[in-house]
Amino acid sequence: MNSALALLVIVLAASVLSVGICRRLGLPSLLGYLAVGMLLGPHAFKLIPDSAQARAIAEYGVVFLMFSIGLEFSLPQFRAMRRLVLGLGGAQYALTLLLFAGIAMALTQSLATAIVLGAALAMSSTAIGIKLLAERNELSAPVSRPVIGVLLFQDLAVVPLLILLPTLGDGGAMTMTEIGWVVLKVVVLLGVLLKFGQPVLRAWFRIVAQRKTTELFMLNVLLVTLLLAWLCHLAELPHALGAFVAGMLIAETEYKLQVEDDIRPFRDVLLGMFFISVGMQLDGPFVVSQLGWVLLVLTLLLAGKALVVQPLARYFDQKTADANIVASLLAPAGEFGFVILTLGLSVNALEPRFAQIAIAAMLISMLMAPFLPRIAEQINKRITANDFLARSADIFKIATESMGRQDHVVICGYGRSGQYLSRLLEAENVRFVALDHDPERIREAIGSSSSGNVVFGDCQRKEALIAAGVERARALVVSFADVDAALKIIATAKSIRADLPIVVRTFDDEPIERLLAAGATEVVPEVLEGSLMLASHSLLLLGTPLTQVLKRIRAVREERYSLFQGFFRGATDGNEAEGDARVLHTVTLAEGAWAVGLSVDEVLSAVAARDDAEITVVRRDGAREDMKDTAFRFEAGDALVILGTQRGVAAAELALTR
Repeated sequence: MNSALALLVIVLAASVLSVGICRRLGLPSLLGYLAVGMLLGPHAFKLIPDSAQARAIAEYGVVFLMFSIGLEFSLPQFRAMRRLVLGLGGAQYALTLLLFAGIAMALTQSLATAIVLGAALAMSSTAIGIKLLAERNELSAPVSRPVIGVLLFQDLAVVPLLILLPTLGDGGAMTMTEIGWVVLKVVVLLGVLLKFGQPVLRAWFRIVAQRKTTELFMLNVLLVTLLLAWLCHLAELPHALGAFVAGMLIAETEYKLQVEDDIRPFRDVLLGMFFISVGMQLDGPFVVSQLGWVLLVLTLLLAGKALVVQPLARYFDQKTADANIVASLLAPAGEFGFVILTLGLSVNALEPRFAQIAIAAMLISMLMAPFLPRIAEQINKRITANDFLARSADIFKIATESMGRQDHVVICGYGRSGQYLSRLLEAENVRFVALDHDPERIREAIGSSSSGNVVFGDCQRKEALIAAGVERARALVVSFADVDAALKIIATAKSIRADLPIVVRTFDDEPIERLLAAGATEVVPEVLEGSLMLASHSLLLLGTPLTQVLKRIRAVREERYSLFQGFFRGATDGNEAEGDARVLHTVTLAEGAWAVGLSVDEVLSAVAARDDAEITVVRRDGAREDMKDTAFRFEAGDALVILGTQRGVAAAELALTR
């Protein structure tokens, strides 16, 4: 195709279509880019020329990918998870690399090819793994920690691989002296940048940020990223190393979040170009002719990783069922595998025919990724005998803790919302049993409550709810916003006790009807409650009287929640049963009010002496007034915020406005 503009339009149109289809099917967008490269590349319709310019643009996609990894790298998180990252992650990658390299060595009789293939196939997909954990609502579950630990180690392992793999080029012609010189340059460069770069970078970003120009800030991010990549290029090191260091340096500054937003469009577009260039290397007819080898590599890839990861996860304190899920999430190939294969091809350390087979097998494994955890779950159901004793111990623990409980509340989930709820119940002397499947949270929470028990258990299991005493409970509360899990809990709880009151928390209004139809007594959307609190504080700051704000909030709640309907009707604004509680109330002075024209001292002394209340804030025309100013006098329209008991605040309002 002669027209560069027409070529660009075709590539963009194909990318939009393929990525849109992938998103619709719940697949990673990189698969769409790979498909575009394969179909439009030199081995299919031959619409995209395999030019040096296209490959150069694709290289910058890897640069920005490494920058993003450096930006997301958290030293505190690394320290907190160092046992899983270095122990489990290091063991997984080393053993898997050795396994695949050994098999490749036996098949190809080439050490360089074996190392490249082993390093590429040992990688797992961060994007797919995190996405599947999120879809399964297990990002905070115990199974997520080993997965994240392994993926974090693999991200870090890319850096030395990018440095050392080029030494395998041309049959590994580099001497040990040359390799030592490369390592020395890396150590010196990293030492200088990490030691002196961070304070310089922080000061420079502060100067740029003070200009308050989004365009200038974004240009500065690009400058820093590409500058450090260029410095590594001058030192004859991979561009991506400099980008990774730039991300690490910026991650320790207060500008990290802004930088992430600015860099994302460039990263995604350029990374898409990289995966298109990878797809261009796939020769469809050749892959079909070698389908047997592709299926063999696919089987070795999935089975080999699973056989390595599963026992390692068991060794690192995971139950058998969780270890199977971890293995299924880490078994598919990863994005960095394509980066390593491309690097191996560029330095002639890998033959194209081997790369073709490996890329095809890796693609199929990533397409199979959503189904592998389901297969693992089916396996778990068939080996329940292995975990019978452990599960029985969990149920016995729950039953022991809930024994003797009557009219208590069962709390499903002991996260932030569950903990806040338990404290309120404890303040009202309401007994409760909280179930959570995070062992670290349970270990921290044990013994922290006097009126309730926090125990380890999966609240979606019928036996766990029975052990928690659902049949004797006054109510059940689902404190986490997970619709699918809540529906399962409701169905299970209702099968045990049909008349059990159930309160469910959701994020927004969308699933309310489904939850109510399933049997929930009430559904509390946090977006609505957050909006009500936001509105009440805003109205109070604007000078709206507290009584009017409360009426408005009550009206909304009466309309939304069936349990509130009729509860507040006819009730007085002040609650005499809670006369000792201290509240805030805003009073607006009208023309002719007693306080108009008086000084602060005159009003404060009269109110404090008589009404057990005090004035904390005075706002005039929306602005806060300085009550310490001796010349200050109250005027009509001033909004006074009064703090005191409900009875004292009511009396003070009458005195100020009479």
